[in-house]
Amino acid sequence: MLESRMRWKDNSSRPSAQEPMGLGVSPLVEQLLVQRGITSEEAAKRFLHPSLEDLHSPELISDIDVAAERIHAAVEQGEKILVFGDYDADGVSSTVVLLEALRELGADCDYYIPNRFTEGYGPNEAAFRAAKDNGYQLIVTVDTGIAANHEAEVAKQIGIDLIITDHHEVQEAVPDAVAVVHPKCSPDYPFHELAGVGVAFKLAHYLLGYFPKQLLDLVVIGTIADLVPLVDENRVLAAEGLKAIASSTRPGIRALRDSCGLDGVVTEEDIGFKIGPRINAVGRLQDADLAVELMLAASYEEAAEMAEEIQSLNTERQNIVAKIAKEAEAMVREQSAEDSSHVIIVAKEGWNEGVLGIVASKLVRTFDRPAIVLAIHPEKGTAKGSARSIDAFDLFHHCMQVRDHFVAFGGHSQAAGMTLELEQVERLRKALNQMAAESLSAKDFKQTLAIDLSVAVDDVSIDLIKDMAQLAPFGMQNPKPLVKLTSQMREVKLIGANKNHLKFVFAEDNVQLDGVCFGQGELFPFLTPADDLEVVGELSINEWNGRQKPQILIEDVAIRSWQLFDHRGSKQLQKVVHIKDEEETAVVRFRPNTDLSWLSDQIRVLDFETEGLANAAGNIKAVILADLPRRIKDITYALQHIQPDLIYTCYDVKENAYLQGFPDRDQFKIFYAIVLKQKTIDYRQLEDYLKNSRGWSPERTKFISDVFFELEFVKLDKDQISINQNPSKRDLADSKVYQGLKEAIEVEKILYYSGYKELRAWLERVLERGEVIEEEAVNGL
Repeated sequence: MLESRMRWKDNSSRPSAQEPMGLGVSPLVEQLLVQRGITSEEAAKRFLHPSLEDLHSPELISDIDVAAERIHAAVEQGEKILVFGDYDADGVSSTVVLLEALRELGADCDYYIPNRFTEGYGPNEAAFRAAKDNGYQLIVTVDTGIAANHEAEVAKQIGIDLIITDHHEVQEAVPDAVAVVHPKCSPDYPFHELAGVGVAFKLAHYLLGYFPKQLLDLVVIGTIADLVPLVDENRVLAAEGLKAIASSTRPGIRALRDSCGLDGVVTEEDIGFKIGPRINAVGRLQDADLAVELMLAASYEEAAEMAEEIQSLNTERQNIVAKIAKEAEAMVREQSAEDSSHVIIVAKEGWNEGVLGIVASKLVRTFDRPAIVLAIHPEKGTAKGSARSIDAFDLFHHCMQVRDHFVAFGGHSQAAGMTLELEQVERLRKALNQMAAESLSAKDFKQTLAIDLSVAVDDVSIDLIKDMAQLAPFGMQNPKPLVKLTSQMREVKLIGANKNHLKFVFAEDNVQLDGVCFGQGELFPFLTPADDLEVVGELSINEWNGRQKPQILIEDVAIRSWQLFDHRGSKQLQKVVHIKDEEETAVVRFRPNTDLSWLSDQIRVLDFETEGLANAAGNIKAVILADLPRRIKDITYALQHIQPDLIYTCYDVKENAYLQGFPDRDQFKIFYAIVLKQKTIDYRQLEDYLKNSRGWSPERTKFISDVFFELEFVKLDKDQISINQNPSKRDLADSKVYQGLKEAIEVEKILYYSGYKELRAWLERVLERGEVIEEEAVNGL
């Protein structure tokens, strides 16, 4: 058996629509729609064909009218307006969206994004006072501000009007501002999950009095990069925005596309893994102004120069992340089990704050634990950083339970940012570990794969994959469909320069399907030819030399049945035998002198002849058969007693009884007749005679001689063999030597000279729970 790395949540058995919805897509795709809560033909068509007509009116957002009235008044009166943004991709795109709308209105406006390292996240008093000194009379926040209660009070004190537009979680109190434009603070607004740029876009729409389609190429960046749910309005904005960004003539967007190597269609993955990270890299390493200026660039030449600089920053960011992640992982492994048993907290002086969220995500994936990564500032006596969580642990909720531990805190269920005093780090560690211990079970720490469909090899086709693509853009709450495939693999091999990936070929009847599993080459030794594999992954189209083939990109693998690892006759067992868990493995040794020097000392040894299975108690999942038993019933008893999930056959043949064969009765008669005629004959002379005249091996002659001697049909005096004149009437089968060879032949025939499939079939019978195989019933394959 091979356990899956992740916890599989199988949704594939959920009922599909009772009647086809007439959408012209595969029934499997209709099943996917139903699983996403889309059960009517009308809703399905809206989902498959997102339209700008399905967007909600911005008028429904609370305070948007008050905000617009104040902004229009500022424009008319020539007041200076400051757009106060955030340093991530959502904040940057939000800033540019509102700036462009204000400039179109003729506003005297500029922007300000705080420096992550010197000012931290969100509005701050010093920035507001500087804005006042620079003549600004109105500040409009984008993608930030919902937790800025103190800053709102400062704005009132110094005579600046404040409008907040945000989408983050609302904390204890809403800031006292001229207007708070926030979907979650708007009871009449139907959708509460807009990104910060989505909220800014709604305000821009309301301010301009028409739908500003020209801003969609910006809206899509923040919407996808900020990982908001891609449903309802976000799905429309993402779908239309992807079209807009692919055809955008905005110099900054064109330069970004070229820098990312994007030509033609732009997908949500291009935003999430190429464009978004580049924009984020700027604010992670310095202030984010360069990213804003790129989007506002007037010429392609100017934009291309900035895009090149951003590319360089992104490369630097990747190197910094790799270094910190390596250090953080080492720290986790050195911590006591108590310190990181449920929630990981690591902190170090000198770490770059801007990348700690990425590092935290890596720790979550590596250790399957919520992770907080902090940069220590000894001169301030504080630690500042980011946190990421697992599905089962609501980070925002639990951190809010210990809000007094933080100087500053904000975020949502799966991600957060925080600052705390150094003496609070250990207190936070203890508090969160205790809460996690009380609320989580062992299975909660395994990452979850939500399976949408169960498919067979012959279900998978190019047409099905193209139908599934109509569900894009994929993202939060509309993930790429994961399918479970159960099939026997025809072939598996290691691929890649470092041989760390797996390539599978699955086959049913005359249909084949390729599978690729990246980064899990360590599983190769634990896959055997007859395994029925269960794999979970995404279906995709592999294009090579103009030819398209369906394939499955595998994320996880499991084998539910017992496995046979066949190493019979191997001369280098120490190299070919791979043990997954030594504590759950035992060796069954049927002959006391069998050499086990090639095995780890940690593995239990069960000596069958001297101890039986007295020490077989406990959790034995894997059995190594180190030698051949003398009798079939010995191995039958051992395996039925232990009932292992894994069997390693690691024995060789010493006697080769099966190849020598068993003498027939005529050969016994010939031997006896010769001795009877001669009365007494020298054994060596008899051996030579039978070898030369009959072609008998010395072993054959000795065996027959031993049987007759045991049954007292002949006598052996030194080298002279003679007839016993008064033998008892006994059958050849009464001889233990006779029975021993018969057993040895049967043992070798079944356990050594059989093919893999035949041996597995025989062991399958032995392992059937509750079945007892008697010795007499075992007479072949």
